[in-house]
Amino acid sequence: MPRIQAESNAAQRALTQRRILDAFGELLFTRGLPGLTMTDVARQAGIGRTAVYNYYADLEELLIGYALDETGRFLTELKDQLAAAENPVEKLAIYVRAQVEDLSRRHLPPGPAMRAVLSPSSFAKLGDHVGELNTVLRSILRECMDEGYIPQADLEELAQLVLGSLAASANRGQRDGEADAAREPEPAHPDRHTDATVRFIQLGVGARFDGERRPVRA
Repeated sequence: MPRIQAESNAAQRALTQRRILDAFGELLFTRGLPGLTMTDVARQAGIGRTAVYNYYADLEELLIGYALDETGRFLTELKDQLAAAENPVEKLAIYVRAQVEDLSRRHLPPGPAMRAVLSPSSFAKLGDHVGELNTVLRSILRECMDEGYIPQADLEELAQLVLGSLAASANRGQRDGEADAAREPEPAHPDRHTDATVRFIQLGVGARFDGERRPVRA
């Protein structure tokens, strides 16, 4: 096969796969996972059902493919943002903000629901990516302690504190969003919620700030 044709075919396959993943994400957002079929995904993507099976053998494989794609893209964007930060407290703010915003728009079912529909091996694949996210958080917290921006503490306990606060924030944000929708036409203020979560977590791990809200060493 000529190289140009091979590259064109590879690009076409990548484009079709992207359409499948995007269609699946839209359906997760609008309809949820229960009752979703490969036929629904094919119709949403505007392609034949057989074409979907050329990429994913079943709905479980599609779900894990979508989850890994979403998490991988999130990690790439997060690491790019962290590389531009000036200090570890700012990195923590970037991490928390990114997580809150991602959890508010992500179409994936929560962890327990994922475990219920995925095989142990597929759920383990997803766990590897989640573990990488947690490793990023631990690295930030360790840097904060090493540079004197937060008091020395048990790293694992501190990471669990942050993760627990993020989970609570996501649940609270979802409830607030539903309440705002029911109180139309008053608009929601997601930025205010995110800012409050960032500051709550920063203060919760022991970060301190000067009068101009710049982080200071303990």
